[in-house]
Amino acid sequence: MHRHFILFKPYGYLSQFIYELKRKKKLLGELHDFPQGTMAIGRLDEDSEGLLLLTTDGKVSEQIRSKKVDKEYYVQVDGIITPEAIEQLQKGVEIGFEGGKYKTKPCSAFIVTEIPDFGPRAKKIRDERHGPTSWASITVNEGKFRQVRKMTAAVGFPTLRLVRVRIGNVYLQNLKAGDVLEVSGFQIND
Repeated sequence: MHRHFILFKPYGYLSQFIYELKRKKKLLGELHDFPQGTMAIGRLDEDSEGLLLLTTDGKVSEQIRSKKVDKEYYVQVDGIITPEAIEQLQKGVEIGFEGGKYKTKPCSAFIVTEIPDFGPRAKKIRDERHGPTSWASITVNEGKFRQVRKMTAAVGFPTLRLVRVRIGNVYLQNLKAGDVLEVSGFQIND
């Protein structure tokens, strides 16, 4: 019997169970007693937070990592993001990728007015004296390295905090940082 988990990956954790280099890193195994053979489906950077799916089933992992699955991120950006910047994100922007330039595919993006309660981040972001911040939602179905951060920077609004809230039809729900929920499976697509 394979087992499946939904995790709110906290800030400062790697999306893996083993880290071979000498520097001490926080790993997923510290959050929960996962069964042998559990793997993260996709990744979130160490400084990103939010929804991470885990499974003991390699086939499920492959299906979800395919490009057809939407991934929605809530990003807190430096400054008050403009409708023009949102429109640029929707159409696709040019970002640096592997030493070259890459134009992102058109995506869904909108300004988030109702700020979600993700709880405080493990590392304080900054305070109001440094100017205003705002939130946006960006949904992509491609996953270039640090893509969403590069996209917001390309339109002049660097990302301060990034939280993945959805993968396909699986939502973060009311989980708080570090929470793990065991599920019977993932209903990714309708």
